[in-house]
Amino acid sequence: MSFNSPFPDVEIPNQSVYDYLFGSIADGDLEKPALIDGTSGAVTTYKALIGQIDGIAGALAARGLEVGDVVGLHSPNVPAFAAVFHGILRAGGTATTINALYTAEDISKQLTGSGAKFLFTVSPLYPQAKAAAEKVGIPDDHVIVLDGAEGHPNLRDLLTQGAPAPQVSFDPSTHIAVLPYSSGTTGVPKGVILTHRNLVANVAQMEPRVGIDTDDAILALLPFFHIYGLTVLLNIALKLRAHLVTMPKFDLVEFLRLIQEHKLTYLFIAPPVAVALAKHPLVDQYDLSSVHTIFSGAAPLDEELGKAVAKRLDTRVRQGYGMSELSPVSHAIPFDRDDIPLSSVGLPLANTVNKLVDPESGDEIDLPSDGRSTPGELWVKGPNVMAGYLNNPTATADTLDDDGYLHTGDIAVVDAEGVVYIVDRLKELIKYKGYQVPPAELEALLLTHPEIADAAVIGVLDDEGEEVPKAFVVRQADATIDEDGVIAFVAERVSPHKKVRKVEFIDLVPKSAAGKILRKDLRAAETSK
Repeated sequence: MSFNSPFPDVEIPNQSVYDYLFGSIADGDLEKPALIDGTSGAVTTYKALIGQIDGIAGALAARGLEVGDVVGLHSPNVPAFAAVFHGILRAGGTATTINALYTAEDISKQLTGSGAKFLFTVSPLYPQAKAAAEKVGIPDDHVIVLDGAEGHPNLRDLLTQGAPAPQVSFDPSTHIAVLPYSSGTTGVPKGVILTHRNLVANVAQMEPRVGIDTDDAILALLPFFHIYGLTVLLNIALKLRAHLVTMPKFDLVEFLRLIQEHKLTYLFIAPPVAVALAKHPLVDQYDLSSVHTIFSGAAPLDEELGKAVAKRLDTRVRQGYGMSELSPVSHAIPFDRDDIPLSSVGLPLANTVNKLVDPESGDEIDLPSDGRSTPGELWVKGPNVMAGYLNNPTATADTLDDDGYLHTGDIAVVDAEGVVYIVDRLKELIKYKGYQVPPAELEALLLTHPEIADAAVIGVLDDEGEEVPKAFVVRQADATIDEDGVIAFVAERVSPHKKVRKVEFIDLVPKSAAGKILRKDLRAAETSK
């Protein structure tokens, strides 16, 4: 049985992203700060940002960019990212955002797959960007190094070119705005087709739920090249005329300094940052009292961990759910709903329809009259659902059905009030003697141990060929816990079939830029042993 969002539908204008975000900006907002460089303190006002967007759009068009052409954007979080991204869209181009940690081989694969004709990068990332561009045949004059590199145009060159922004016309419901590549946590990365309407819709859907207003100062830590950072951080903040303080990479001291110095009010994070906020002694050395809300996404946030952060910082903590294919948010705990458990991902956003489907039988799962439903794969339909995977009709057909539902690959339950709880990824469930064991549940439990800094769990084969849970554990400094201690700690708190059977201590849990545990990397390492 399907269930609708409990919220009334929101209006989704038939506009481009540029027109939606900036077309009706009030004169009084033009001199407000839009972005502040966390490293240098340089301020970009909304007026300056719009001028930069128009200038970049004009320069790209003058250099041969046509409507529908793809442009690679390979940069950490700096204010220029916003100008370039929206400049590409303003010119009618399509941005494919590239992970700043990618190797030259990774970059070249994405450039080839997306058919990119231009590439933006920065000098610290130039060697791998240059090698990738050469491999795929992008000429030097189409590789723009924002802060300058010999033989290439830079941001100043584009902004001083003086070319007017082109007059472009396209259908926002079909024109591709951005091609992020799925994280690959369960397979090969795929180009996710997101239209202007997808991005506009998700901002409109999230706006009433996040509790951001024009006076908010928001930390831009989550990477803009990931759709979470792009929509939830960048576009929503700009639409609501708040301002962002950019942070190119995570460093705990710098993170805490920026919050204190800029009196930041709203933090968007992934669970690894929550671990630091809850447990690291450095946190007590900084004044974080300005923070009124922390919103976690990209991976499951354990309820006890979230409560520990909320208590330590005396702030509200919320979490949501989404994926690149959903632009990315489909569920969120509203900022004004203290009654919704933090163990959930909240309620479906406006304009969406959900259903849970038994992954084995294909039967729809009924909503419960009380308590929680049985688990099923979460399917979502709405205006934020992607148009498909680029040049991959097979993967598209496997993920999008004829009724418009996106099959998320995540196992969820729903309660009688419509609150959704994610159990785990369908493809990451461990099956021990026929029982399903969710890795995320064990990971959350392990993080409650005071001597464990981080943890990941995967299924591995034992000597009898049975799949068993194995924990990869990062110890806290000076911790003495050993393998037997980890196994005993879990065994005392879970059903017998969920016990951790093997333990390996590691220095760092591999994670994507968005904070998702890369279990496939751990599985690959196990296979190679």
